[in-house]
Amino acid sequence: MKLFLATLLASTAVFSAALAGETLDKVKARGSLVCGVSEGIAGFSAPDSTGTWAGMDVDFCHALSAAILGDATKVTFKPLTAQNRFTALQSGEVDILSRVTTYTLTRDTALGLDFGAVLFYDGQGFMVPAKLNITSARELDGATICMQTGTTNELNVADFFRSIGKPFSPLAIEDVNELNNAFFNSGRCDVYTGDTSGLAAWRSSLAQNKDDYVILPELISKEPLAAAMRHGDQQFGDIVRWVGFALIEAEEKGITQANADEMKSSADPTVQALLGVSPGLGKALGLDEAWALNAIKAVGNYGEIFERNVGAKTPLGLQRGTNALWNKGGLIYAPPAR
Repeated sequence: MKLFLATLLASTAVFSAALAGETLDKVKARGSLVCGVSEGIAGFSAPDSTGTWAGMDVDFCHALSAAILGDATKVTFKPLTAQNRFTALQSGEVDILSRVTTYTLTRDTALGLDFGAVLFYDGQGFMVPAKLNITSARELDGATICMQTGTTNELNVADFFRSIGKPFSPLAIEDVNELNNAFFNSGRCDVYTGDTSGLAAWRSSLAQNKDDYVILPELISKEPLAAAMRHGDQQFGDIVRWVGFALIEAEEKGITQANADEMKSSADPTVQALLGVSPGLGKALGLDEAWALNAIKAVGNYGEIFERNVGAKTPLGLQRGTNALWNKGGLIYAPPAR
């Protein structure tokens, strides 16, 4: 009870501070955006050998910086664990959390967070060594299953095995390097569970041969991944949501990183409004009218971001699937930009 009250009071304090709309002011005064990311998940947020961060979550932070500050490079990336990410956001240590984070009811309420546009629809799955010849998660009777502490994975796994009436042994580890070692190297667990995109990322970056590991077909949860920000700061929340929607709308309208300037001559009123030719959207958000144009020129449209980081030609090799545009059989959809 004491822990609950302390968390509630802390969340209330964050909520009261956020009402002032201070996040945008702080970002502008600082001249940079502080973005909370993962400790290193290929395709989403990971540093290369030179320390340069890349991935879908990283690109979104660059787009947000371009929209707010007119410069996509004005971002400081802070790696966070699954366990400490929400505390870092609530305390103001980071301005935004762009870290493969699932949008859930309790995170939206009890934790005092708001969420941006869903930019990746995922689901929790299981990965096993191919040599085990397992083809379905229903065959995992009594398996030892590795998962990361502080995620939705733990509850989802318990619910799944309860539903199929089979036992399992959980091995929950906070440190992602220790977790990967437990599965890929030391054999402490038979199965690795997590979002399927994350499993594909670890398989591509850590396994000697990715064909040695199989991601089973079952999805046991819905994991809509979105950027998170502190609850109550409505202006900053609007900006985060609409930068995401702008990248989606750009793909639908055929606006790319390469042709964004040329598309300003389009006769399409939606394109004119989005790119600032017809003023109004920038003012509504408290930004320059070139906010969306700057974001698109910085990182490209949603489809470009997806294909560059996790698409079929990357080591992850993911198909668009549910992450295709709504008019191409997927769930990616933006409200009207008007």
